[in-house]
Amino acid sequence: MAGYYVWKSFSEDEDRQEKPRRYGVTEIRSPEYSIMRHDALQDILESIGEFVDGLKFYGGSHSLMPKDFVKEITDLAHRHDVYVSTGDWAEHLLRKGPSAFKHYVEECKNLGFDTIELNAASLKIPEESLLRFVRLIKSVGLKAKPQFSVKFEGADIPTAGNRAFGAYVAPVQKNYEIVEDVDLLIRRAERCLEAGADMIMIDADDVCKYAEDLRTDIIAKIIGRLGLEKTMFEASNAKTSEWFVKRYGPKVNLFIDHSQAMNLECLRGSNLGRNHASVLGLDSSLYLLR
Repeated sequence: MAGYYVWKSFSEDEDRQEKPRRYGVTEIRSPEYSIMRHDALQDILESIGEFVDGLKFYGGSHSLMPKDFVKEITDLAHRHDVYVSTGDWAEHLLRKGPSAFKHYVEECKNLGFDTIELNAASLKIPEESLLRFVRLIKSVGLKAKPQFSVKFEGADIPTAGNRAFGAYVAPVQKNYEIVEDVDLLIRRAERCLEAGADMIMIDADDVCKYAEDLRTDIIAKIIGRLGLEKTMFEASNAKTSEWFVKRYGPKVNLFIDHSQAMNLECLRGSNLGRNHASVLGLDSSLYLLR
């Protein structure tokens, strides 16, 4: 049976470098509506930790957990060379005054976070304020990852017709109109990088949430201007991840659900394809993680 085991090895020329990686990063999300048990996360990291670069506390979930539990999770992640990121939670601090954000950054560092994410859309602050937040995060030795999204507006436009006596007039197919200039998004992202941001996160909504509705033009423009190493895309499902790897290669940075990590690594491997046995071995119990 030993001859059947072909373990994953990293080659910077063919695939990507070993951890810590500058590109080809796989960041996984914690469950959004439940607490990830310590033993469940430990099982994931002990089995496929080599393929996981980062863990994000999704949806501000860390704010609902006891501090000692959060510290326990961050320590566990660090033992497997996995960085830990906050989700988009900072916007909830703005109403508490300017000092609240600085306290939040210091608290995140004390709890073991490595990266603080800033959702530019949720923050709704002037560009200069966003840049100040980036510099503040960097000043305490943490990484800053601003998140941007391209929003589209859908509207049902009814056809002309006689509505007399309650007659029903069927609406036309939804018409979507872009309401944020992509060039403006890229310019703001470039300024964040100049201010010290380590990576730019692109939200999946309206850009890459569904494989059949990918805005490939927007994705190509963002990568073309910001570079593959400095951008991370949220991939909401396995088909979207597959498209990114086939189009941009194994060095694309992706944020995915933890259940998709093994599938993504098989896609990234230059000669692995979707053959899980080439990574795990034929009798590995890790199939249960799928």
